[in-house]
Amino acid sequence: MVDILSGLQQRTTSGSRVAQIGSGVRRLEIPTGPGERYRLAQLDDCHLKPRRALQWKAPLSMSLQVRASTETIPGTWGFGLWNDPFSMAILGGRDLIRLPTLPNTAWFFFASPPNYLSLDDDIPHKGSLAATFRTPKWPPLFLAFGLPFIPFLAVPSIARLVRRIGRRFIQQAGTDFSLVTMEWHSYRLEWRRDGASFFVDGALILETPVAPLGPLGIVLWVDNRYAAYPPDGRIRYGALKNPEAAWIEIKDLTVSPPSGNWV
Repeated sequence: MVDILSGLQQRTTSGSRVAQIGSGVRRLEIPTGPGERYRLAQLDDCHLKPRRALQWKAPLSMSLQVRASTETIPGTWGFGLWNDPFSMAILGGRDLIRLPTLPNTAWFFFASPPNYLSLDDDIPHKGSLAATFRTPKWPPLFLAFGLPFIPFLAVPSIARLVRRIGRRFIQQAGTDFSLVTMEWHSYRLEWRRDGASFFVDGALILETPVAPLGPLGIVLWVDNRYAAYPPDGRIRYGALKNPEAAWIEIKDLTVSPPSGNWV
């Protein structure tokens, strides 16, 4: 079992912070502000790394305790494992060139309206979610050829077609659940090569054969961003107003071998 919270990197926008609150507790906080400005407080171990160098592979079990400042934080927050798919970095001096790629994730994800974060209409798309994404590991340069066509997604009929096609390549699994997020809760996800399981306060809430492809990194965050790709094809994204400062607190983050006979 490895305690890794103290070794994660901080990523914050202006006015946001990551602070130690008491013994072993980290608070990720974003300030109040208008919707025109993006705000983020994040801990991760994948920033400015080639994706092939990310640390974590199946099988593993990730557990932690978390509470939030309010029942619904405008934007998103969560924690889990991902391949940092939308981050782009070019650092010639450090020989790092990283383009956006398709998502591979296993995480607990909390999304306020107007988020719509599912290509599969049978999977919950906002609220308190446990979810996985599994996609082929296509070369980012191959995906880059599609960048000139992104403006065409503003046409709803084209966006609906792309959404249907995307479901053929992006496998998803997910469920929603209810709890009082302002109270401390225990979360655990178990990731193996042929599936994943999610637990809240020891109770199984999702078991799925849809497992992300590794290697992955750990991410914990709170921000005011929203993104919506609903069935009508009208894509929307942006930043939401924070009427008050918003935060999540995290403690007892560990990664260990999974329980049972996982392979």
